[in-house]
This record gives sequence, structure tokens and C-alpha cells, in this order.
Amino acid sequence: MIYNIIVPLLEGSIVSNLLKYITFRAVSASVMSLIISFILGPYIIKMLKKHRVEDNVREYSPDSHKHKKGTPTMGGILIILSILIPSLLWADLLNKYVLIMISGIVLAGVLGFVDDMMKLKKNRGIRTRVKLLTQIIISLVLGVWVVYAHLKPGYETLTNILFIKNLFINLGVFYIPFIMVVIIGSSNGVNLTDGLDGLAIGVFAIAISSFIVLSYILGNVNFSQYLNLLYLPGSGELAIILSSTVGASLGFLWFNAPPAEIFMGDTGSLTLGTILGLSAVLLKQEVLLIIIGGMFVLETCSVLIQVIGYKITGKRIFKIAPLHHHFEAKGWTETKIVIRFWIIEILFVLFALSTLKIR
Repeated sequence: MIYNIIVPLLEGSIVSNLLKYITFRAVSASVMSLIISFILGPYIIKMLKKHRVEDNVREYSPDSHKHKKGTPTMGGILIILSILIPSLLWADLLNKYVLIMISGIVLAGVLGFVDDMMKLKKNRGIRTRVKLLTQIIISLVLGVWVVYAHLKPGYETLTNILFIKNLFINLGVFYIPFIMVVIIGSSNGVNLTDGLDGLAIGVFAIAISSFIVLSYILGNVNFSQYLNLLYLPGSGELAIILSSTVGASLGFLWFNAPPAEIFMGDTGSLTLGTILGLSAVLLKQEVLLIIIGGMFVLETCSVLIQVIGYKITGKRIFKIAPLHHHFEAKGWTETKIVIRFWIIEILFVLFALSTLKIR
């Protein structure tokens, strides 16, 4: 909004020229989201406690988590507000990438909010089938929008391949279903990882930081040509929203660090997962997301392996799934698991970014 109003109004002025720099607006959005988190955090926690919006602890959680019962949940409200307010102020609201991403945040946030509210009122969230169907509809809407927005004419249904520059596979009619799998998989991956204080939000902040770099590079004709990557005009604006997510993540981590004062709930995890998956889709890096979101992939795979392994052999592969609970059962402290998973995610991201040069 600031960009759309001030730049045309003060065209040629120092202020107008400064606002044209994506880096300036990205940093401003990030700092603002962090400040908003610090300001709103205590009020939202107090409000949630007042209305007894409390976590009941998941059934499969270890016994060591019983003391967390009663901790305010639905902290995703804080995350979403801290993302949307700076994004609406600093990003170009006429940019297609921005409009698609903001829509994805709102749609996923509403689904997560409704799910959390049902858990509180009926002690059970949205039925699995209904929830999955809603995710399918949301991802379908976003997928169709991405394709028919013609963000990069001629590349609407193409996806990039790892390690080989400028080699794309045209998925044709299967591209939209592919987008749906990416968004739903990413969304549920973050949701499964959200089981320890500071784990999901920390891993997400690390992962999404790589997409800030990618969006800026791919949206800059000079940098994209230098690295021989696909130039995506306008994608640089995504860096502003994604920078807001980092600020919001750090702000939420301030209250979610062990021992957590608030949990994000599905309101937060489904929204963050959608942001991660949609970022990969918009930047044509769907395959690279497997590496960038490596920690989320491991957590999701641990659940699939546990379920399939148990059905085939009748035995559990892991003590408890997802993976972070397995290490808890082995005697690792919660803080040790969280920090080590952060470190592993950093390695995933560094490797992912290195592929930009070694392709």
C-alpha cells in the first residue's frame, strides 16, 4: 500500500526512489513484522488464556508432554497478522505473485482457524476427509490461478529439474495436480513437525529464508542471467512477503521457545506450510523444495514408514512417530532435538542454494 501510493505520488523524489528497492522494503517488512509480534504477542496470549483457548496435547505425544496441557494454542493468529500487515503495507499489491501468495495465506489460515476452533468446542477437529477435501479445493484454486495468471508466458506448466540448468519438464494437464501435491504435502509436513517447542517455526524460518534469496535472484534480470537461471519478472516482490514471514517467525519463536507460552496450532502450521509450498510453485522450484524442506520431508517420511511398516510387519520402525518424538523416546531432551534439527535444516538449505551454481 505504501509502495502503490507513495511511489506514483512522489515520483522522482528520494523517498520514491528508495521504495523502489526491494531490499529496502523487504528489510522494512521483516523488522515491522518482528515488532508487531513483540507488541501483539502478550495481548494475544492473554486473550487466548482468558477464553481458555488451550492445547490438549496430542494423543501420540510422549508422557513428558503432559505438563504442556493448558498452554494457549491458535498462536497462528499472531503469525498471520505479523505477516499480512507488513506485506500489505510494503509489497506491490498489483503484483500477481503478491496477490496469489496473500490469497494462499488467508485461505490456509481460515482452514486452520476453523480446525482449531472445532478442536476446542468439540474436542475434535475437522474430519480428516473433510479437511483433506478442503485442502484439495484450496490448492486447486491456487494451482489454476498460478497457471492462468501467465506469470512467465510459455512456462505455465513447466517445472525445473535439479542439477541441470534450463532443463524443464512440461507436465501439461498434470501440472495443476502436481501443484496440489506440493502445497498439500508441504502444508501437512509443517503440521506434523509442529510437536516440540520452537521446532516447526525454527525449521520454517530457515527454509523460507532460502526462498527469499531465490525470489530476489530470479526476479533480477542481472543475477538470474549471471547464474543462468530462469528469469521471472515480478517474482522479486515475493521477497517482501517472505521476509515478513521470517520476522513473524522470529517474533513467534520469542514466545514459543521452550518452555512455550503459546502454540501455533493448525492456524499457524497449515498457513506456514502453504507459504512454503506455494513459494516453490511460484518460483518454479518445486523439486528443489524436497531439499529446502528436507527436515519436513524427513518428519513426513517417518510417519509414512511407521504406518506402512506396521501394516506389513506388525512392528513399529520408530519408537514413536513423527521423528522428533522417536528421539524423545530415546532420551534426548526437547531442546537438544530442536537445536539439532535446526542444524540439519541449515545444512539442507546450504546444499539447496549451492545447486544454483553447480547445476
